[in-house]
Amino acid sequence: MTRSERLAGQLDRHWQQNLRPRLHGLTDEEYFWEPVPGCWSIRPQGTSAAPMSAGSGEWTMDSASPDPVPAPVTTIAWRLAHVIVSCLGYRVGWHFGGQEMDSQTFAYAGTADEALRQLENPPTVGPERFPMEGIVLHVNRELIHHGAEISLLRDLYRWQDA
Repeated sequence: MTRSERLAGQLDRHWQQNLRPRLHGLTDEEYFWEPVPGCWSIRPQGTSAAPMSAGSGEWTMDSASPDPVPAPVTTIAWRLAHVIVSCLGYRVGWHFGGQEMDSQTFAYAGTADEALRQLENPPTVGPERFPMEGIVLHVNRELIHHGAEISLLRDLYRWQDA
């Protein structure tokens, strides 16, 4: 097995055994839950209080350029959108010649079920343009990092009234 195959296997194991099971049963209430004031989220078009919002559909993603320091706490909706577009979607276009994805024109999900469908049905992948190892290393870091944050938010949501 090559190093790239081992890294791709690690990503697949993380998805199958860690992250995807933790997303099972995600509700819209959890998806949009804001644990603190001033969270960034996915919001209906025209309702964001963030400096900028991205998206072409009925729902947009809170954002700013440059990112504020410290960065705002983000909802599960925001984090899933970030994983779908920035972590996975961009790489499909950049590295495999697949469908280009852009945060400004993406139609963000207005429900947890729709976000999970977007996550599980990535754009079509073309032939590899760059070494697989670098792509997989970056995606592994992003999915492990943001997946852990999403899992923590689900835990906090579940235990908030305990």
